[in-house]
Amino acid sequence: MKRVSISEAVRYEPPAHHDCACYRLQGKDETGTSQFSLGCSHFLPGGGADFSPARPFDTVYVCIAGEITITDKDGKDIVLKPNDSIFIPGDEGRSIKNKTQYPASMYVILGYPV
Repeated sequence: MKRVSISEAVRYEPPAHHDCACYRLQGKDETGTSQFSLGCSHFLPGGGADFSPARPFDTVYVCIAGEITITDKDGKDIVLKPNDSIFIPGDEGRSIKNKTQYPASMYVILGYPV
């Protein structure tokens, strides 16, 4: 077992993200997990991620504070509030936006490509 405190978490810069701070809590390099990584992302008002096309892994987002809007490949908005989650298969794209006037945070679970 390996505990990771948020104060020890490694900050990383995902492509096409803006006005956010992202920290890796679990992953191959951090704890040796071989099937997924777990991150915590904090978005300022207006912050988010540009549309990202399909990726070779599944993704789960869990909103832990504030509200996060996920826009799917068809342009449909899905709003996540605290304790809401969304599964995004690897063959679907998405964008992320904090459309509120308050900070928002979410856990990001990424499956590793098989």
